[in-house]
Amino acid sequence: MQIYRHFHQADGTSLALAIGNFDGVHLGHQAMLTRLKEVAAARGLKSAIMTFEPHPREFFSPTNAPARLSSLREKLERFAEAGVDKVYVCHFNHRFAAIDADDFISRVLRSILKVRVALIGQDFRFGAGRRGTRSDFDAAGIETVSLPDVTHEGRRVSSTAVREALAIGDLAHAEQLLGRKYSISGKIVHGDKVGRVLGYPTANIHMLRTKPPLFGVYAVKLEGLSESHLPGVASLGVRPTVKQGGKPTLEVHLFDFNQDVYGRHVRVHFLHKIRDEMKFADIDTLKAWIASDACKAREYFKYST
Repeated sequence: MQIYRHFHQADGTSLALAIGNFDGVHLGHQAMLTRLKEVAAARGLKSAIMTFEPHPREFFSPTNAPARLSSLREKLERFAEAGVDKVYVCHFNHRFAAIDADDFISRVLRSILKVRVALIGQDFRFGAGRRGTRSDFDAAGIETVSLPDVTHEGRRVSSTAVREALAIGDLAHAEQLLGRKYSISGKIVHGDKVGRVLGYPTANIHMLRTKPPLFGVYAVKLEGLSESHLPGVASLGVRPTVKQGGKPTLEVHLFDFNQDVYGRHVRVHFLHKIRDEMKFADIDTLKAWIASDACKAREYFKYST
């Protein structure tokens, strides 16, 4: 899969292009990726994705933007797994936001990217002020394929629905919407060694998310350190007992594991919520709860299939 960060890098190959944020790459997104590959193959085109970094809502209103389900790297990994040929990562800024719909289609899509078919969702809008619609593609002579919504239990599958499920700890429902267990990936970095002092050394996962979609303590499995996924217990939160004004931190204590793994890129799969994040009166109380959390996680793995 080829990744481009500037339009001028385009090689002139004719494209079938899907446009969107693809946050979480849920079942609805996956249906679009499948259809994209089908359309591209049927018309002898390369399959391509156009996505945006940062998310437009993060750019316009960072404090009110929704929690990010997936980092750019995670999205790109999903696109590669789906067999997409090309991805255009558009740097979303004031200049990009000011491109009007006609200019976007004529100059960017037709002249530079050689788009022959555009795949769009039911509510797709684009261009300055989100004034562009499907009719603009028709007027410009670009074929459009509009995909119906994917539903689950009568409700549209969406990134918002996934966020809502994760926020209340309903990991099973989130898994149904995603088609997989929710996970966060990142590099293991040095932390402040608080977990080691407390008797539960942790792998600290560097997160690009400043606003994760879930908080609390979870039974997890960690992918990337061995052939099998390693069981453990994870805490995702601001650690109010040991820090004031802390940033969201993901810490994973792996069971029966003691190796130097700094610098390794791993993926944490969230399987079962144990409790919400809490602030404790003192360190001894925190230690007692951590011991209880680890015990509950071990029990989960003992009886889960």
